[in-house]
Amino acid sequence: MGDASDEKTRLERAQAIGLFRYMLIREAADPTLGRRERGALVRQLAAMTHVDPDGRPIRISRWTLDRWVTDWRRGGFDALVPSPRQSRPRTPQEIRDLISALKKENPSRSAAQIGRIIAAQRGWTPDDRTIQRYIVREGLDSLTGPLQPAVFGRFEADEPNELWTGDALHGPMVEGRKTFLFAFVDDHSRAVMGHRWGFAEDTVRLAAALRPALAARGIPRHIYVDNGSAFVDSWLLRACAKLGVKLVHSAPGRPQGRGKIERFFRTVNGEFVVEIASGDGQPGRKIDSLLEMNRLFTAWVENVYHRRIHTETGAAPLGRWMSHGVFPTPAPADLTEAFRWSEHRTVSKTALVSLHGNRYQVDPLLVGQKVELVFDPFDLTYLRVRHQGEDVGRALPYQVSRHSHPKARPETPAEEPRPATGIDYLGLIDAAHTHTLADKVNYASLHPDQPSDGPHERG
Repeated sequence: MGDASDEKTRLERAQAIGLFRYMLIREAADPTLGRRERGALVRQLAAMTHVDPDGRPIRISRWTLDRWVTDWRRGGFDALVPSPRQSRPRTPQEIRDLISALKKENPSRSAAQIGRIIAAQRGWTPDDRTIQRYIVREGLDSLTGPLQPAVFGRFEADEPNELWTGDALHGPMVEGRKTFLFAFVDDHSRAVMGHRWGFAEDTVRLAAALRPALAARGIPRHIYVDNGSAFVDSWLLRACAKLGVKLVHSAPGRPQGRGKIERFFRTVNGEFVVEIASGDGQPGRKIDSLLEMNRLFTAWVENVYHRRIHTETGAAPLGRWMSHGVFPTPAPADLTEAFRWSEHRTVSKTALVSLHGNRYQVDPLLVGQKVELVFDPFDLTYLRVRHQGEDVGRALPYQVSRHSHPKARPETPAEEPRPATGIDYLGLIDAAHTHTLADKVNYASLHPDQPSDGPHERG
């Protein structure tokens, strides 16, 4: 049992290392970069200190970065994932204990000094970088005193789809339940790329906001999010890696760079949420379902927020986003694959694998092997099996008692409520939206230089 647990831990660590490598070299691997541009970017990365999956500061050589770029071009994300054996810690526990003791004994000791002491006592020592990474991972660097606070300047992305910022807003009660808004805002234009009101602040509702945004607006270079549970879930890392998006998390306690979406949420509260009846006799639109909530919010975003001049940019958010043309969108098959979930399992002696109480039959040749199960979280009757990055067929249902993932909790919308009487601000916006834009916005047709019958213009 212990060996199986250790093996699973090594697999998860190998995946984390692969994601770290991918997020580090994604910009340098951009095929549109020239040789000199790529070289300058790689040299810049090599000169920086990065934080590895264990939270340790490390430096990566230019040669290693070039090798990772080459591996990614040849084999994609899977080529960046090391074998589980390579991801095991190699510094003996007694050496790690000695590093801790020496640092606690005298906090002023540097990693190099600790290495010299260990070498004198044991005859060998890990290199200075290994010692320094361990000191930071264990929090021993704080013994030397607090760091000076960093100074941040004002930032704006140079063009649309360079950077999206995502976050969640706690909203009003609907159907007697608290609501949450997931939204993604383009940093350059302040346009809303995707949004979704839901009853939970989880990965399913986040995907409901992000997936349509990618399908309609194209793929950004970066997505900047905080460290909430939904934003650090492995499915989001996998989706971004598959689509070539660099996912960036803000450091805990350092929310710099999130001001634009926080300002948008203030606008949402001041113009949209304020018009919703609270249920305590106050005036406003009475909303009885999430379906209506999302429909009215779409109308407000498209007809009011997107068309009004933004005080900082001096342009309407939608117009500024469209000023650079229509962005290519991912193929439906690629988007579907990116938003599948995956988990690793060991194939039993009877060629069966288990997943959340279900059992599936796989190829007998995989007995004893570690495989990756790829699936739609809402349909556990259809699983694809991958071994060492290669698709090896389908996992056939053998005994199925659960048809959806435990985290995949759908929301069944209620019937459409009748419009409230009296002055209904949100209803007026909704009517205007329905009249002028119908169900969806055709962004390509609004751009004079773009043909209207292409496959990528749906909003």
